[in-house]
Amino acid sequence: MKKRIYITRRLPEEAVAPLRENYEVRMWSEEASSVPRDVLLEEASTAHALWTMLSDSIDRELIEQSPNLKVISNLAVGYNNIDIETAKANGIIVTNTPDVLTETTADLAFGLMMMTARRLGEAERDLRAGEWKSWTPMGYVGMDLYRAKLGIIGMGRIGEAVARRARGFDMDVLYHNRTRRHESESMYGFVYAELDKLLAESDFVVVLAPLTEETRGLIDAKALAKMKSTAVFINVARGEIVDEEALYDALHEKRIWAAGLDVFAKEPVSMDHPLLTLPNVTTLPHIGSASIKTRLAMMELNRQAIVNVLEGEEPKNRLT
Repeated sequence: MKKRIYITRRLPEEAVAPLRENYEVRMWSEEASSVPRDVLLEEASTAHALWTMLSDSIDRELIEQSPNLKVISNLAVGYNNIDIETAKANGIIVTNTPDVLTETTADLAFGLMMMTARRLGEAERDLRAGEWKSWTPMGYVGMDLYRAKLGIIGMGRIGEAVARRARGFDMDVLYHNRTRRHESESMYGFVYAELDKLLAESDFVVVLAPLTEETRGLIDAKALAKMKSTAVFINVARGEIVDEEALYDALHEKRIWAAGLDVFAKEPVSMDHPLLTLPNVTTLPHIGSASIKTRLAMMELNRQAIVNVLEGEEPKNRLT
């Protein structure tokens, strides 16, 4: 009997086809919606491998009801959706997809900085809606990136890639991280700063830290109060790192200038979310790694990890 693989979203056939000859492959039929919880529990209960998305809750209940499960391969760098400790206790290998999305996500982060600072989304919406009547001296004026000060919270691979891009704009780069990046400091001139200093001095504050108990709610009312009134805040990490109510208040009261958000605490974001009502907020639907080349590379890592585990080999990017 072939081992069973369950895939929790519809993926391109080119990513899935290599599995079909040797394994029984089942896949949720929708690309744009998550697999319902009852379906996921039923499919996982007989699966040997799960190919999961960040939106899937792979919790204790699911893991303990899946006696055949050998591997969970998550289509993301993050894995907050998976109960890692329970998986480990049950001898289940968990893998993710780091490295291949670094440069693509850095492109998006830098693009979102530019889009937010120069009010590109607002201007484009007004043009399409017929609101642009004539050129005006102060129409759609924004903030310059050139020679501004960039503060990066979380100087991992993506943070460093964003900082390298900032050099092309002659930006000074401050960073805050759990550990100092001495090699990057000497090679690129990045400057380590305590969080309060970074918040107070930066023209752009970009969050690229992982979601941990330490970073959950890190950007709260107190943190936002330390920022410049002209500061632009960017989050392409995880929504839960930010107190969204406090961010709304700071933006609404113009205590900071603007925000660009690729992530929200709850996704998909509700259409009545207060942040969506503000003209100085640029929003994207969690597309940090969304290039064709990168997504296919991520899927290749997932597929290979599943095959490795089911064939008794050591997978790359093992978390447990």
